[in-house]
Amino acid sequence: MFSPEHGFRGTADAGAHIANSTDQATGLPLVSLYGKNKKPTAEALQGIDLLIFDLQDVGVRYYTYLSTLHYVMEAAAEQKIPLLVLDRPNPNGAYVDGPVLDKSYQSFVGMHPIPLLHGMTLGELALMIKAEDWIQQAEQLELYVWPVKNYQRDMPYDLPVRPSPNLPNAQAVALYPSLGFFEATPLSVGRGTNFPFQLLGYTNPPLGNFAFSPVSKAGAALNPPLKNQLVLGLDLRKAKAGGLNLSYLIQAQAVFSKHQLKLFNSPDFMDKLAGSAKLRHQLEQGWSEAQIRQSWQVDLQKFRQQRRPYLLYPDPN
Repeated sequence: MFSPEHGFRGTADAGAHIANSTDQATGLPLVSLYGKNKKPTAEALQGIDLLIFDLQDVGVRYYTYLSTLHYVMEAAAEQKIPLLVLDRPNPNGAYVDGPVLDKSYQSFVGMHPIPLLHGMTLGELALMIKAEDWIQQAEQLELYVWPVKNYQRDMPYDLPVRPSPNLPNAQAVALYPSLGFFEATPLSVGRGTNFPFQLLGYTNPPLGNFAFSPVSKAGAALNPPLKNQLVLGLDLRKAKAGGLNLSYLIQAQAVFSKHQLKLFNSPDFMDKLAGSAKLRHQLEQGWSEAQIRQSWQVDLQKFRQQRRPYLLYPDPN
């Protein structure tokens, strides 16, 4: 069995090194695809007749299960092993939004020229990756996708099992496209609390009046940002969530600019998350949400046309 980021059981913290190991529940060997080797090696694939890919994605480009799919597809093509993708619903499937990745910013948190919210399942994306030649030796890949029966991409879908430790519920999954960018800032998104990706705040300057203190949590956030500090910000547990909400970034940028502080203390990482440097520059230059969104529209329209041949489920748009 092969394990992605967060481990085979989805219990490891974001970015935590995943070593080869043995699955305690089954006794089967686990080969890590997060760390030194992100692609299954020829040695690891020896004697395998069929690769089966079954992961619950959340529909956001910088969530790394899509990148793992990319490398699994490439390894299967190179070793001439058939690949079966067991498709699953996309909980953010109703949205096609955000900047399209510029390939010069390609990284493990963004490998394909698709929007931040692509509105596709991993099965549909697998078909697209192969047909668009986004992997080496794509023509050699024997790909099968087992679709989800009766699925519609705009239907509400609450994940029965959390996909990773810090996306524990539907609200966190819905806020993730909007709050993930803050991983490139000194702010806290609630890692180290009971409500990760449902809170947003900072120490000084404060972002709001809601107080929380991140602490070390084994298996979720051993060393979260602003650990053991009093953080003041926003409680988003009951906020309306869905799609990409730029207001949080714009608000934080305004607060930090007022205090002559730099919001993006990891600008290169922000650019990888966004898929280019444009969004960071637009925020720093004080663009409005309407102006930023307008700058995406041509690329989004092209993508909608490009993805059509690969859609397995009705497109509400």
